Amino acid sequence: MTRLILFGAAGRMGKEVACAAAKTDDCEIVARVDVSGADGCLSSLDDVKTDADAIVDFSHHAATATLTSYAVKKNLPLLIATTGQSEDELALIRGAAEKIPVFFAANYSLGIAALIRAAKAIAALYPDADIEIIEKHHNRKLDAPSGTALAIARAISSVREGETAFLFGRGGQVKRQKNEIGIHAVRLGNIVGEHEVLIGTDNETITLKHEAHSRALFADGALAAARFLVTRKPGLYSMTDLVEN
Repeated sequence: MTRLILFGAAGRMGKEVACAAAKTDDCEIVARVDVSGADGCLSSLDDVKTDADAIVDFSHHAATATLTSYAVKKNLPLLIATTGQSEDELALIRGAAEKIPVFFAANYSLGIAALIRAAKAIAALYPDADIEIIEKHHNRKLDAPSGTALAIARAISSVREGETAFLFGRGGQVKRQKNEIGIHAVRLGNIVGEHEVLIGTDNETITLKHEAHSRALFADGALAAARFLVTRKPGLYSMTDLVEN
């Protein structure tokens, strides 16, 4: 049984993770923590008195310092499922990964992991292609573009020669540059999450698209990642590590 501390438990995704864990026979939420204290949650990690195997975070990137400090102090593997981290917060995550296993992903969908692998492979085949990424989310999402769109763009840029520039939105009267990857964010209604990658040449266009129909898929992916994480040595892990093992 994988025993988990769920941080951000009163949020929408926290509730999805708790629901998904309740349907398994090998994952258990032993402590629910949320800074709001809502829904019977503990308001601080310091209030947790139960032994656990890992922490799963679906809160907000502002909690990065608190989470990494606590996880290192307790020697607990840490799964971070938030986006929008500052450079200082990213440094804290990398520092923690030198001491404990840390799983950090912008998107916990196995389908997105497959899309990224495919996008990298196709981009490598078409080094001169124009590439655009379009992401759509609900109107309550704070960060734009999404962390997933950025992860896709970074993965594609890793297989292209030279320096790649990310262009966020497009406007004015400026010709498209060869080294650009355009990234466009749409915020509308209650869209769970859509990511589309367009790879085009003068002669053809290849389109890759992933559409999330339910937030439950992210909860299932996070639990799979948590099971993976508790068996690992200190280091920084991602969905690539999960799908390739």
